[in-house]
Amino acid sequence: MGIVKISDQMHENLRVAGSALSRSINAQAEHWMRVGMLTEMYPELNHREISQLLIRAELAGGLDIAGAVDGLAGKPPTTTPAVAGKH
Repeated sequence: MGIVKISDQMHENLRVAGSALSRSINAQAEHWMRVGMLTEMYPELNHREISQLLIRAELAGGLDIAGAVDGLAGKPPTTTPAVAGKH
């Protein structure tokens, strides 16, 4: 675990979004980071597909970038892209 420095404006955005979605500031930041990471790795997927991917990954034990990178073969996975240990 580490410290990530963010702007005051981003902190406020996280606070507002987290409050609206019943998440802590840290949980909201982590959610946005996971969605952003998967969006960069799988730009052809839409938000609904990325959300489904996150749910499948969670059910299988959590999201792991090493597993996602190993699973890349030029197309989005049909199964969980990254499962190996809890995030």
